[in-house]
Amino acid sequence: MSEKALRLGTRRSKLAMAQSGQVAETVREVTGRPVELVEITTYGDVSREALAQIGGTGVFVTALRDALLKGEVDFAVHSLKDLPTAQPEELVLAAVPEREDPRDVIVARDALKFTDLPRGARIGTGAPRRMAQLNAYARAHGLDIETVPIRGNVDTRIGYVRDGELDAVVLAAAGLNRIGRVGEVTDFLSVDTVLPAPGQGALAIECAADNAELIAALGELDDPFTRAAVTAERSLLAALEAGCSAPVGALADLLADGQIVKEMRLRGVVGTTDGTRMVQLSTTGPVPQTHDQAWALGRELATEMLAQGAAGLMGERAH
Repeated sequence: MSEKALRLGTRRSKLAMAQSGQVAETVREVTGRPVELVEITTYGDVSREALAQIGGTGVFVTALRDALLKGEVDFAVHSLKDLPTAQPEELVLAAVPEREDPRDVIVARDALKFTDLPRGARIGTGAPRRMAQLNAYARAHGLDIETVPIRGNVDTRIGYVRDGELDAVVLAAAGLNRIGRVGEVTDFLSVDTVLPAPGQGALAIECAADNAELIAALGELDDPFTRAAVTAERSLLAALEAGCSAPVGALADLLADGQIVKEMRLRGVVGTTDGTRMVQLSTTGPVPQTHDQAWALGRELATEMLAQGAAGLMGERAH
């Protein structure tokens, strides 16, 4: 490939710049070409409304995709959980690198763990998915908590705790890892307590579908298992006709017998934000070898969840 610099489109947030910078360094190593970051402001970055109010789906992605389609950048890096499940024909998901820790975490006052928070504790999160599962867990285990909707970057969210406005906030482990702030975590939430968002912890590297040379180069960053796992999770989301701000959690992982991988397990959950009604199911199948196999696993679980009333728990569904 030529020495002309590749232009990487990224959101301006500290987290987006950190993860895009890490991808840029790997792309430099793979291609031998310089990579420059092109900062792009998305609607989700400037709106102060709750994600559920502005639609959630695509609000952090559309401006980056527009820049790709206009040829203003050569490729873009997204947090995969922000990516709509419908893929535009003109763009291709060239790589899904190995996933970071998909778990959610608590940053609480006085270094408290989730189950040690005092009665009436106020916990901030902008995700209906987190609200639903935290409230359901609290109801099941006799905890007295109040989930409070918040927006903002990592500094803003953790600031609510430091200023005493909230007792704790919920964040993604992957984001704190990528910006070197995982040391501020006071509790890692088990995926048995809170299933992450579909694709959480994974990155999506996207470029124009007609750029075969770049697609081949970026393909060096692809992790086949991570791609299969997030494909199954996103298939579940798509089949539920739910947007990325809907109260849906999903996680695909491998079931192994010693060193031998046997199957892929996909778990999914849908619930009302107050935690009073939940549909939580799982399915297992052979480890997918193709996109279609991974997609089928997600659709299979979604069908079972819809049969148990999942559609009625999500509010307005995406179309």
